[in-house]
Amino acid sequence: MFDLSTRDVKYLPGVGPQRAAILNKELNIYSLRDLLYYFPYKYVDRSRLYYIHEIDGNMPYIQLRGRILSFEMFGEGRQRRLVGHFTDGTGVVDLVWFQGLKYITGKYKANEEYIVFGKPTVFNGRINVAHPDIDPAQELTLSTMGLQPYYNTTEKMKRTSLNSHALEKLMKNLFQALQKESFEETLSPSLIAAHQLMPLTDALYNIHFPQNPELLRKAQYRLKFEELFYVQLNILRYTKERRNKFRGLVFERVGEIFNTFYAHHLPFQLTGAQKRVIKEMRRDMGSGRQMNRLLQGDVGSGKTLVALMTMLIALDNGFQACMMAPTEILATQHYETIRRFLNGMPVRVELLTGNVKGKRRETILRDLLTGDVHILIGTHAVIEDTVNFSSLGLVVIDEQHRFGVAQRAKLWAKNTRPPHVLVMTATPIPRTLAMTLYGDLDVSVIDELPPGRKPIQTIHQFDNRRKSMYEFMRKQIQEGRQVYIVYPLIQESEKMDIKNLEEGYMHICEEFPEYKVSKVHGKMKPAEKEEEMQRFLANETQIMVATTVIEVGVNVPNASVMAIENAERFGLSQLHQLRGRVGRGADQSYCILVTGYKLTEETRKRIEIMVQTNDGFEIAEADLKLRGPGDLEGTQQSGVAFDLKIADIAKDGQLLQYVREIAERLLDDDPEGMKPENQIIWQQLKELRKKNVNWSVIS
Repeated sequence: MFDLSTRDVKYLPGVGPQRAAILNKELNIYSLRDLLYYFPYKYVDRSRLYYIHEIDGNMPYIQLRGRILSFEMFGEGRQRRLVGHFTDGTGVVDLVWFQGLKYITGKYKANEEYIVFGKPTVFNGRINVAHPDIDPAQELTLSTMGLQPYYNTTEKMKRTSLNSHALEKLMKNLFQALQKESFEETLSPSLIAAHQLMPLTDALYNIHFPQNPELLRKAQYRLKFEELFYVQLNILRYTKERRNKFRGLVFERVGEIFNTFYAHHLPFQLTGAQKRVIKEMRRDMGSGRQMNRLLQGDVGSGKTLVALMTMLIALDNGFQACMMAPTEILATQHYETIRRFLNGMPVRVELLTGNVKGKRRETILRDLLTGDVHILIGTHAVIEDTVNFSSLGLVVIDEQHRFGVAQRAKLWAKNTRPPHVLVMTATPIPRTLAMTLYGDLDVSVIDELPPGRKPIQTIHQFDNRRKSMYEFMRKQIQEGRQVYIVYPLIQESEKMDIKNLEEGYMHICEEFPEYKVSKVHGKMKPAEKEEEMQRFLANETQIMVATTVIEVGVNVPNASVMAIENAERFGLSQLHQLRGRVGRGADQSYCILVTGYKLTEETRKRIEIMVQTNDGFEIAEADLKLRGPGDLEGTQQSGVAFDLKIADIAKDGQLLQYVREIAERLLDDDPEGMKPENQIIWQQLKELRKKNVNWSVIS
């Protein structure tokens, strides 16, 4: 059989150069294989016909057989619409088009028999079907149609009549061109037999044109199994290769620096979770293999203290440590916090950001090389070629999803033997997502808050009850507390009815004339932003009006109220991150989610979840289910291409775990990939690696 991946899609009947260019640009479909692996997102039963007198505007889809009585054009210019009056003898419905009007009137004729398929709605008391699928009645045999596939298309595709129905026809042309040829298997016979998987040829045909729901289910299972199996096999094999290749620096002892800090400088008693993860890291770093560990912990759970104590172990073993943060604000905050923790100890900590210049920068770079600087904290400035260490033993990367892959990889080259790597995130990652996103990392979780912290109370408030909200804020400020008010935009947008920050700032100044108000947003210069932050930290201003620039790395224990305007515009993860800016002291804190009355079902669910729980992992799981992995903050920059064709990490978590175990057993049984029965698998993995390098392995 010919290689589908080398056959240009433009040569398929029905495509041609123009359509091929659109498929290239809009869907990344270049070859026949790309087209074959562009799977439907849903299926509709096309075996049933309705009569017009049976239907109403609440039905999901209907199929009618009848004729177009006449066409009518309404409106002018861009407002034009074409209406076809359609009857089956039991009543009349209106078929409506807003685009491609000339094409429609040229293609479909009055008084000829058609089968019409689409979604009914009611407009001005009449049933309408907008942009229906229409086929000549004699061309369709409904009993053999089974489930009709529906493909995702873009607006640009629809404008050029390349809609789901057109893609379905191209798919039929493809299978016709292939005739009854079998596709080369991509899984071993033993794997297919052991897990009762449908053969690849049957699966690919039934994913596009299933004759019944059972065949569709089997096809979906086979293709999801394969996709997730190779993702996990790739991650696991690479991890084993790397562990064999890179010997880790051996940190044999926990010495004077760590013990002095633990005995005399610990700011508060460690939680059980903090003790557990420090032990896990000590074990890693003393094992002789390179540590690659992901530390997950909710906002305020004490990750920075754990990271510092891990760095002190590196110092006790004669090595330097480095901590990289995504923003200057966060790097500075870590620097101040760690300096405060280590006050009075003979440990030199320096801060390196883009703003550190001249003599100060020269001194830091020189003293890093001599080993006089023990801990370096900074932004991406720390990975510049001019920054070199005497002996870098541990790298801590905070909020790693905000760094590009190449940036992170540069830290590996700062020592002859790769340093131990600790990756921290305050964005809780659901287990199924972590297995794919950070599948090559060992995971530690801090799942307790430090003692004395009270859970934040979250309240949903409609924006017409602003007066009572302001009274509550005033009362909190009178008690000595401070308040954040977050807006989604900096300047007014005509397209979106969102309270913008500039207008909000003026409004808050008028509402609270007796208090001082700070304003912080991303377009300010770093120095201005820092000045406003410092004023708020010192309680010189009582209210901070800000955009989401305060989402990460702002620590003001005295702030007890977080009001989020237009909370419906934010995702769950972001709402949770913002909420984490309060509740950092011993006082009761509050998060007020302000929305309008009109909320979609999904938004209502998001708000309810936020009100019900403070558990970041519960929220992350809900976010994954609501939005899917491709939309979650961080996954786009994380280095993993979420280019899954059919599997859904939110819904297929059990299958993901199952195939990971199968991949692990296969690797244990055939670590060198030498067994003849597994050759198909290793060959397929090689092909997949050529097409898509999985950068997630560089942590």
